[in-house]
Amino acid sequence: MLIILNLALPALAGLVYFAMAYEIKKSNRGRTLIMGELTIRGTFYAYVALGLWLLSRPLQNIIGPHPAPLAVNCVRQFLMMALFAPSLLVAIFNWTSEDKKVPKIVQAAVFIVALFMGLIFVLINIAAVDGSKIIAQNSFITLYDAQWFLEGPRRLELVLIHLFVQGITPVGFCLFAAGIVRHKRHNYPADSIYNMMTRKWYFLEVSLIIFACSMLVAGVAALLTGYGTYLWVIYFAGAIVAGFFDMKGIKLPPRIEKARG
Repeated sequence: MLIILNLALPALAGLVYFAMAYEIKKSNRGRTLIMGELTIRGTFYAYVALGLWLLSRPLQNIIGPHPAPLAVNCVRQFLMMALFAPSLLVAIFNWTSEDKKVPKIVQAAVFIVALFMGLIFVLINIAAVDGSKIIAQNSFITLYDAQWFLEGPRRLELVLIHLFVQGITPVGFCLFAAGIVRHKRHNYPADSIYNMMTRKWYFLEVSLIIFACSMLVAGVAALLTGYGTYLWVIYFAGAIVAGFFDMKGIKLPPRIEKARG
């Protein structure tokens, strides 16, 4: 059962976001005009990055004992923090701006902050992870995962820095993006011909909040209980639920003709 959980849940979560990336990629001319080319491209890259982050979780477990799980985890988390989160935030910036394009200096600043947070995360990971443990096995396969403070005392300062950088990206970036979407939704012209945009934005806002909150819950649990083996299930489940909300918004048409009485 544990082997199925470790392999099937990440696969399902990753496929949800690859499906969303596909939906964005096949955008028609009307959607491109509404969202803007830069928004379409940024959202596509964000979903591909998140899909890879989710889908590559089993690789972290099947590749072998320490230091292999640590190496894979560092690459995965850097992908999440330095590519997915800033790509999504920049895409939201572009989507909600008047001319569908924000200054390049703003975009560069977002990615630079994300890059530094990702590097700090990797350095903290290397300092704190000192071994691995078997989390599931049978006669065919053995699954390992990286283990914090296996051979030494728990260092609270490393835990706090680890959580702080993730609080900026992806959590902070996602909540910031949700706030931008909420502001745009509440200030959207009521007489616009695209009468379903506020509904589409609602689903996007909800999905961002769900994902960010699932990461926050996992972070609080890590702080209170230590880095348990299955804390990742919290934000993977959050990612799946958020993905279905987002997919519902993507599938909605930008306008629906009202019946004439």
